[in-house]
Amino acid sequence: MNWKSLIVLSVVLLTIAFGATGCESFSPPSSASGTSSLVSGIFNQQNTGIWVTGEGKVGVVPDVAILSLGVEAQADSVAEAQRQAATAMTAVVAELDRFGVAEKDIKTQQFSIYPVRRWSEKDGREILIGYRVTNTVTTKVRKIEDTGAIIDAAASAGGDYIRINNISFTVDDPSAYYEEARELAMADAKTKAKQLADSGDIKLGKPTYISESRASVPVVREFYGEAAMPAMAAPPTPISPGETEIRLSVQVVYSIK
Repeated sequence: MNWKSLIVLSVVLLTIAFGATGCESFSPPSSASGTSSLVSGIFNQQNTGIWVTGEGKVGVVPDVAILSLGVEAQADSVAEAQRQAATAMTAVVAELDRFGVAEKDIKTQQFSIYPVRRWSEKDGREILIGYRVTNTVTTKVRKIEDTGAIIDAAASAGGDYIRINNISFTVDDPSAYYEEARELAMADAKTKAKQLADSGDIKLGKPTYISESRASVPVVREFYGEAAMPAMAAPPTPISPGETEIRLSVQVVYSIK
């Protein structure tokens, strides 16, 4: 076969290939196109009506305090730092037990061991100076009036190793408050939708879609505990739970009559 025949054969093969491609372009729509049309229809349907967001909030007095506290020790060796931290933490937990804090209400939040280094001008590099052990727990205080006394007892038991990070106040069982907030949120949504309907000179229908989201807003206070000065007795730590909010919002779609 000479070179002219090869050129003719190549042109024929290319023509066949392009023809096959053209046939594919005129094929019937696939099921994916049908799915896209269905999704588009649903989207258009959902955007028909009046969309509003209602909010409800209830102010409550907290009945539980969440206390984040722990110990931190630093020594030349890991073993010594661990020993100091363990001794201090055991004393702190014993005080929690003395106040009737249940074991299930004490949860380890963080435990870490890491080297401590500092820059040496003489050596021109960082040098190891020891190890630090940190042990932090989250404690749920159900007798909220004992919170201040527990802080004082923990600080005394932990000594220079104590670290008291923060306190938050919340409600142990907020379900009843969420029910009240939900009713307020739905009433708020209906009021807004009715106002929009009246402004648009249309008649408000029934809800066709409802979505809920909730959030409680605990009262959080930073607390940096330090060991009491040995020369004088420290006054009792005053703790006031104040008030917290239970919040809930609903997104409602109302039909139009």
